[in-house]
Amino acid sequence: MSAAAFRRFNLLTLAFVLFVILWGAYVRASGSGAGCGSHWPLCNAQVIPRAPSTATVIEFTHRVTSGLCLLLILAQLVLAFRLSPANRNVRVSAIASAVFILTEALIGAGLVLFEKVAGDKSVARAAWTASHLSNTFALIAVVVLTGWFAIPRTPPEDERPGLYRALLVGLAGAVVVGVSGAIAALGDTLFPVRTFAEGWRQDLSPTAHLFVRLRILHPFLAVTIGAAILAITGKLVIDDRPRGVRAPATVAAALVLVQLATGLVNLALLAPIPMQIVHLLLADLLWIALVRLGAGLKFGF
Repeated sequence: MSAAAFRRFNLLTLAFVLFVILWGAYVRASGSGAGCGSHWPLCNAQVIPRAPSTATVIEFTHRVTSGLCLLLILAQLVLAFRLSPANRNVRVSAIASAVFILTEALIGAGLVLFEKVAGDKSVARAAWTASHLSNTFALIAVVVLTGWFAIPRTPPEDERPGLYRALLVGLAGAVVVGVSGAIAALGDTLFPVRTFAEGWRQDLSPTAHLFVRLRILHPFLAVTIGAAILAITGKLVIDDRPRGVRAPATVAAALVLVQLATGLVNLALLAPIPMQIVHLLLADLLWIALVRLGAGLKFGF
């Protein structure tokens, strides 16, 4: 297989990973996480559910597509070893992709078996959610890097170690924002409101549930981390060093601005399910842009 063909397969795999992630968000937002009961890998103790409810169809579809995603990543692993025996970075990234898709499945299984789905409001569910989101970001990153390393790169002549380290901090911050966003979305699902004023009173109430009180933290984290990432990417755009950095830095900066605007719309509309899905998609695309930008600064564009 040529590097170009492997790259196309990697992009297909990445697109399918994103689809599974977004469908998983729909499972949570629609309250369908218990659609297969507390059974895993079976669905309501059946291989193929008979006379399924809507929630069962939604959850079962997520499990089937997750299984297909696993097969794609395992196929990518095999192809990575056939691509170039000397390309260690591709192999390591492909192996990491296989590891993280397996841990993704295990976390998903844990959510079901320990019943941290549907209407569960325990603090433990927040911890499971944080682990799930962090693992998802790691999975996306290593799938992106698998395709990135498949194409030969010229190391940058003008290295920017300071900005590279700052970008790594920005990446860590993006994970924190993502985790807070996942918990905020959980709060929106479990504690819906009819008006913005009602939601504001609910957020500020000292007797409110932890998910609700944490919901107000997400916008502040998003603005703070977003501003920091804009400062880093803005510096790279203005200086245009190393060669080729301006375009990916511009894309990352634009995605930050679009994501912040989408977050405001999502907040104003009281987080309807379609807006939650769009917001998550933009978060994933921003994460991909930042990972690619970091890889370019380190290994060349």
